[in-house]
This record gives sequence, C-alpha cells and structure tokens, in this order.
Amino acid sequence: MAHNHAHGLGGREAALTVRRSDSRRRMLIALAINIGMLAIGIVGGILTGSLALLADAGHVLSDVGAIALGLVAGGLAARPGGPRRTFGFQRSEVLAALVNGLTLVVVAVLIVVAALDRLGDPPKIAGLGVLLIGLGGLIGNVIATLVLSGGHRGDLNLEGVLRHSVADALGSLGVVVSGAVFLTTGWAPIDPIASLAIAALILASSWRLIVEPIEVLMESAPAGVDVESLGRDICEIEAVRAVHELHVWTVTVGFDALAAHVVVARGEDRDLAQRRIQLLLRDRYGIDHTTLQMEGEVRSELLGIEVDADSG
Repeated sequence: MAHNHAHGLGGREAALTVRRSDSRRRMLIALAINIGMLAIGIVGGILTGSLALLADAGHVLSDVGAIALGLVAGGLAARPGGPRRTFGFQRSEVLAALVNGLTLVVVAVLIVVAALDRLGDPPKIAGLGVLLIGLGGLIGNVIATLVLSGGHRGDLNLEGVLRHSVADALGSLGVVVSGAVFLTTGWAPIDPIASLAIAALILASSWRLIVEPIEVLMESAPAGVDVESLGRDICEIEAVRAVHELHVWTVTVGFDALAAHVVVARGEDRDLAQRRIQLLLRDRYGIDHTTLQMEGEVRSELLGIEVDADSG
C-alpha cells in the first residue's frame, strides 16, 4: 500500500488557510453591514406597513444567520483532525452551505404565504419611506455583495453567504420598485407582488447551495473531473497495465482525494510508477491527496483464475 499526501500538502493546506482567512475577513465586513440594515429594515417595515420591506428584512435576518453560520463553519474546518475525525471538521463548510440553501427556501416560502394573504386586500403603504429605506438597503447590499464576491468563488461556504447577499440586493431592488410605483400611482397590490418577486429570486439563488453540497456529501467525483479520462491517463503511464477500484471525491472545497488499485508490469519499479501517477494527478487534475495500492502483474495460470493481478 502506498499512501501519499505529503508532497504538495503544505501548499494545499497553506492555500486553504489563506482562503479561509480571506473569507472570514469578508464575512465579518458583510456581517456588520447586514446587522445595520436589519435594524433599519425592521423599524422601517413596521413604520411604513410594507410587507416588501419586512420581507427584505426577513431575508437580511437570514443573511445574518448565514454569515454567523459560515464563520462558525470556517473556524471548525480549520481545526486539525484527530483519531476519530481524521479529516477534522472540514466538511462543516459544506454542511453550512447546505443549511444556508435550505434556509433560503424556508424564507421564500414564508414570504409567498404572507404575500398571497395580502393580495386579496393589500394595505396602503408609506411609499416615500419604503423607497428611501429600500435605496439605503440596496446600497448596503451592493457593498456587502461586492466585498463577498471578491473572495474565492469556489468556496461553498463563502458562496452560500454571497448567494444570500445577492438575493437580498435583488430584494432591496424590489422594495425600491414597490415604493416608487406606489408613490407615483398609488397602486397597493405592487407591494405583495414585489414580495412574490423577491421570493422567486431567493428560491433561484438557493439551487446551487442545495445541489453542490449534496454532491460533496454523496462523494461524487469533483466537478470538472472525468474519472474515465483520468483512469485512461493513469494507464498511459509507462509500466502501468491497468487501474481498478478507482474512486475520486471531494472532502471540502479545494481538497480532492483519490484512491485506486494500480497494476504494474512484471519486473517494473512500482515506486517509480507510483511517483509518476502522483505527479500526473497533481499537475493535470490538482489532486495531491492519493492512496495508491500498487499491484504486481502475474500470469493468470499461476492463480488458476482469469484475473491477471494480485495484491503486491
């Protein structure tokens, strides 16, 4: 059995540390902005009677929770592994992204229920107040979104927070439209209609946060990695006769892993073949955490079966 995660491991761990530190800094800035907007949105929604404004405040509240969850998950993921959790808590980032995606769905459903209830008898709102508060929220959300979007977009944990922020920016835009329409036309149904539009945007932003974490938790092959092509590339290495029991999965964002049994031609240097495979996986596929079982090729008649390899 040959197990490798030393070569390149320092680089991967350093990259993860830098990525998590940068994500944490960006999330803290976004958290401060969202807490301020939450207070303004709740007070403004109550004073103006606007459901769209309260719906947007509800999403800001989910943003605050999402950012807090992301910060906790990032801290847990940075902790070292132990005898029981050999990979540590690295998948806490993936779980946080999934929770954030599900939270977005719940928020959207609650907004839809409240909006449908208001459509039959839409109350009048303070259009000017809604417009001004919506503009303030839009500016704050745009700033928070720009801060978050400057981070590593492959980071599912950060992406979960970013999707909340983008949906909230769009929600604030809906609030601005609602306030402007009511202020100019007096058409009351615009408020619940804008709320429904906000809910649709929130649902759309939740899709990736649900699908991608599930793919990771189901240990699917990393996005962009063609396992069949990877297997063929390994077989093209000098002295390699076959590869089987090939598994590729993602531990967390930026940490892909691979395990395989590799059959090496009789009389060939298995250690050299292993090293060539490791370099191929690192340079072509970005995978440096590998577990390779190198097997020697033997004549099938010696085994009395049709398989042409046994464990080395």
